[in-house]
Amino acid sequence: MLPGMRRFTVQLVAVLASLLCAMAPAAFANADTPYHPAGSIEAEYTQPGPYAVTSQFGFGCCDSTGAKYDIWYPTDLGNTRHPILTWGDGTAAVPRQYDYLLRHLASWGFVVVATENQSTGTGEDIIGAARYLIQRATDPSSIFHNRLDTAAIGAVGHSQGATGSLNALARSGGLIKTAVPIELPIQALCFTPGGCAQVNEIHGGSIFYVNGSADTLISPSDPSPVSPPGLQSIQQFYDATPAGVTKAWGTLVGPNHNDVQGRPDCANASFPCTSGVYGYLGYPTAWLLAQLRNDPAARAAFTPGSGEFYRSNPHWTNQIGAIAK
Repeated sequence: MLPGMRRFTVQLVAVLASLLCAMAPAAFANADTPYHPAGSIEAEYTQPGPYAVTSQFGFGCCDSTGAKYDIWYPTDLGNTRHPILTWGDGTAAVPRQYDYLLRHLASWGFVVVATENQSTGTGEDIIGAARYLIQRATDPSSIFHNRLDTAAIGAVGHSQGATGSLNALARSGGLIKTAVPIELPIQALCFTPGGCAQVNEIHGGSIFYVNGSADTLISPSDPSPVSPPGLQSIQQFYDATPAGVTKAWGTLVGPNHNDVQGRPDCANASFPCTSGVYGYLGYPTAWLLAQLRNDPAARAAFTPGSGEFYRSNPHWTNQIGAIAK
């Protein structure tokens, strides 16, 4: 082991131990108060959308590992072709742990499909889930027949699934148009063969990086002074994203690695969680509607430099963004 890597490994173990000790008392505490969006656009998309939602676990089968697909969708699909979101779980997690977030996205008109696979870092099965729904859209016996916009597909994921969402964007041949990686792990914690986030392979589409300020171990905003070579912070992932990709990054103030699992607070989330899913609802929903539905209000939030997302906000920091060149 190289000296720098040895120092990093020792520090990593020490930081993990200190985090476990310091955070244990509050790990499952409820949020003191609900999240109050600072801007009107965020406030709009933090609220549930106009659609009632139906969810089905084990809706269909199967991905490359034999795992089933879970699904969230507008109960009344109407005559609209709905955009598709394909979800990637964190390591050892299952889609129902993210039910609050996925239900929220479906309430805004998305059809959300999630493999029950607990190892999604390569992106293969995230892409496969999208292709499964595309097949359903061509099946006259399916409720999704002619009800899906197969040209408007996004990938969203948490932790290892965040890595998978980026790899799905890179490796889908243009099928997936945008990715929202939530709490993307640093490359030093990439242990899945073929599952490291290959941002250098992404040459089109768009990415919205989201992390929590308390997630300093797995998804730190800035690199550690003793970080090994590679992409070891969200700042470095953002900077390494090619110029041909529209990109944005923001850090939620307060949340830890598993807050996105909140329902909506930390009562049902895995450790560590600080305040729950509240902050992950508004701007990620707006981003997806902007990229896949060309929603004008949602797009306005991300106008580089002047959009609401980039203004002073007590709940967010590190807000930056760039349009593809």
